[in-house]
Amino acid sequence: MAERIVVTGSAGMLGGTLTRYLARDGHDVVGVDLRLPSTQDAGVTDRIADIRDTAQMRTLLADADAVVHCASALPSYPADQIHDVIVEGTRSVLTAGQQAGVARFVHISSTSVYGLPELVPTPEEHPREPVDVYGRAKTAAEEVAERFRSEGMCVSVLRPKTFLGPGRMGLFAMLFEWAQEGRNFPVLGSGDVRIQMLAIEDLIDAVASVLKAPPDVAADTYNIAAAEFGTLRTDFQAVLDMAGHGKRVVSIPARPALVVLRLLERARLSPVYGRLQRKLLADSYVSIDKAQERLAFFPRMSNRDAILQTFEWWQETRQAGSSGDNGRTSRDAWRQGALSVAKILF
Repeated sequence: MAERIVVTGSAGMLGGTLTRYLARDGHDVVGVDLRLPSTQDAGVTDRIADIRDTAQMRTLLADADAVVHCASALPSYPADQIHDVIVEGTRSVLTAGQQAGVARFVHISSTSVYGLPELVPTPEEHPREPVDVYGRAKTAAEEVAERFRSEGMCVSVLRPKTFLGPGRMGLFAMLFEWAQEGRNFPVLGSGDVRIQMLAIEDLIDAVASVLKAPPDVAADTYNIAAAEFGTLRTDFQAVLDMAGHGKRVVSIPARPALVVLRLLERARLSPVYGRLQRKLLADSYVSIDKAQERLAFFPRMSNRDAILQTFEWWQETRQAGSSGDNGRTSRDAWRQGALSVAKILF
């Protein structure tokens, strides 16, 4: 495996977890982000930089053996920021890596590039048909990565499903908060759709695998997700059961709820963005056969394992009084807006 590895987005959940893993594994790790991480980890050198500054990135990538590009924007960001950070940021880091002679580049993409595919499990060769600004930006960033790959750079593209683990907040904090307070939790329609997720530990394993894989194996695109997953109802119910208040997942009529959510989103009174609203109404899972066959990627944790581990971490963190509230990163609990008022109904 590479010796000196640069990780972009190192103050985020994935980047921070990855830098710690790589440092413990004996690598010289440089973390790059717009802000310093909340804790300083042994073996990690943190640098403040903007990934869109190609000249600065070229300096930081000098003598690097590999780059893992985790930096991104969230779907909740303004459209221009999403494109600028995801597409132009990826182009900048790849350009800097190519100019610095970096041997390997791992690009963290997303299964959002598929849009809302009717084919499940969805394979890597499925057409990219994004349905929102975030998905279109992720698709364009992949196209940039593929161009550099075609020019001879060893570029791995990983498409993870939504990943969970210690440090994850975002919309999951809403589920955790309602469960902890002893409330029922609503799902659109029956809730019996199968939504695949992923444990952060398994995503880290996948990154490690492509970093050490032969170049002809590494220079490819892979879905990364849990092998075992249930329905939204069963996975969310597991959280309510763990909270111990005897509460249940309850169905609400999908069509009226979607109308309300869309109105609230337009008024910026709800964090539940459009693609997520639609995704929750249909099965959403991908094939990981390719990663299993070529990378020997065998996930250790199920959806249920991942979500309960995250809830346990959230409970400990909340008791310590250190949860975020600005919604700018996946480490922060997103503001619930008008949905916080809806709690009284459940």
